[in-house]
Amino acid sequence: MYHRFNENKYPSTNIRINDFKKHLEIIENEKMVFVNPKDFDRSMSKDLNTRKILLTIDDGYLSFYENAWPILKNKKIPFILFISTREVGKNGYMNWKQINEISKEDFVEIGNHSHTHEYLVDENIETIEKDITTSIKIFKKKMGQNSKFFSYPFGEYNLEFKELIKSLGFKYAFGQHSGVIDFTKDSFELPRFPINEKYGELKRFKTLTKTLPLKYKNISPNEKYLKAGSNPPIVKIEFFDDIKNLERINCYSNELDTWGKSKIVFLTKQIVEVKLKGKFIGERGRINCSLKESNGYWRWLGIQFVISEE
Repeated sequence: MYHRFNENKYPSTNIRINDFKKHLEIIENEKMVFVNPKDFDRSMSKDLNTRKILLTIDDGYLSFYENAWPILKNKKIPFILFISTREVGKNGYMNWKQINEISKEDFVEIGNHSHTHEYLVDENIETIEKDITTSIKIFKKKMGQNSKFFSYPFGEYNLEFKELIKSLGFKYAFGQHSGVIDFTKDSFELPRFPINEKYGELKRFKTLTKTLPLKYKNISPNEKYLKAGSNPPIVKIEFFDDIKNLERINCYSNELDTWGKSKIVFLTKQIVEVKLKGKFIGERGRINCSLKESNGYWRWLGIQFVISEE
C-alpha cells in the first residue's frame, strides 16, 4: 500500500521514486505475478500456489499521477487507486479528468475510499452511511459506476461499519493491518503491507516478497474496535491444521505503547492466546505474528485494533 511519491517532506506516507522503481525490479526478479484487479475474483480462487502481488495506492495524490503513473503505465503494471471523493481536485490531489484518464486502462481499478476520509469509525452508523452513500453517488456520476473495492480510511473499522460496507454492494474491503491475502481471509478485512520511506527500505521490501499467509480459522475478538472495558483484548487465534511447526510462532505488539515480544500460550495444538501485559495506548493497537519456514520464507499475520475515543 502506497500513498505519496517523491513528496519527501511527508516520510510517513511517502516513497522516493527511485526506491519505488527498485521495488518493481525486486518483484520482477522474484518472478511474482502482478494481480490485475479486474481478475481479482479469479485470482482469489485459482492458481493458489502462484506468488502474486496486488499494488494499491491510497488517496489519489497528484504526486502519484506525476511520478508513479508514467512508470506503471509504461510497464502496464496493474493496481487499484483508492480515492476519497471530497478531496478530488483539491490542492495536491488528482482531478476527475486525470482519474478518468487512468481508469480507461484495462489494468487499472479506481476504488472507493469514502467521501471525506475522516475518522469515520468514531462516528455513529448514520453518519458513516451518509458519507459512504455520498461517495457512491459521486462515483456513479463521475465514473459511471461504483467500485466493488473499498478501503477503510486509516484502515479503521468496526463490525457495524464492516456490515454497512457489505450492505452497500461492495465485494472487498481493505484495512491497513499487515499480512498476505489468501482464501481464508475475510473479504471485508483484507490485509496490506504499508510502504513508506521507513518501511519501504529495500532489505525489508525483499523480506515482504518472501512472506506467505499464516492461515487461520478464527480470530477473537471479532470486534476490533476497543472501548475502555475491552482494552486490553483477550486475543485468541485458531490456526488450520496444515500449519506446521506452530510452536515456533512469535507475536509482537505495541501494548503499553511500546513494541515488544508478547507472551503466547497454547490452549490446544492449533489455538494460541496472545497474552497482553497491558492496554493499547493511542489510536491503534497492533499485533504481528510470524512463523519462519525452512525455505527462508515467513508466514505472516497482522491484527489491528482501533481504540475508542470514549
